Amino acid sequence: MTTLAEQIIVAGAENRPPMLEKSMYDSWASRIRLFIKGKKHVRMMLDSIDNGSLVYPTVEEDGQTRPKKYPELTKAQQLQDDCDVQATNIILHGLPPDVYALVNHQEAAKDIWDKVKLLMKGTELSYQERECRLYNLFDKFASQVQVNTKFLNALPPEWSKFVTDVKLAKSLYTTNYDQLYTHLSQHERHAQEVRIMRERYPDPLALVANSQTLYNPS
Repeated sequence: MTTLAEQIIVAGAENRPPMLEKSMYDSWASRIRLFIKGKKHVRMMLDSIDNGSLVYPTVEEDGQTRPKKYPELTKAQQLQDDCDVQATNIILHGLPPDVYALVNHQEAAKDIWDKVKLLMKGTELSYQERECRLYNLFDKFASQVQVNTKFLNALPPEWSKFVTDVKLAKSLYTTNYDQLYTHLSQHERHAQEVRIMRERYPDPLALVANSQTLYNPS
């Protein structure tokens, strides 16, 4: 059997609006609406969020026009005004302190609701932008590696030794095509010597025996 204190705690938890998590705005917005649907005069409170608060009717007094005061409203208007206030409080109680500080100067539930949505959708967009940048950066690296690899693999056989040295000395992720070309062009003369030796001595044993003059990069 639960104690009175436990019943009060449970009741307080049930009456507490769901708290906004910045990365889950859509979920919070749905849960706030479900929370309101459990209250009395749900239609009026949701109308306050979607369409705005009651606009006080005006009255002529001493030749001037002024908004009516609360006691001067009809019963239906007073009820709508009460629902506007209740909807505002529900939304504000579901906001973390930093978001609350940005919107608490607003009085109308719709204004607060729209402002929170704008703030949170902007936050979600920034997450998406950062994610897109990461994907674009990865695609850029992957594309650069493919270009560099194709370039190196397309070189004639006499370049194979120098290609291996480049792969060991350079990062294909951070080195662009022009840098690879510049680095390899330093060994062009030696690559040509290898080609000439291969043509002169097609027999591998003869090539090895006469390859003392070949360039051997450190």
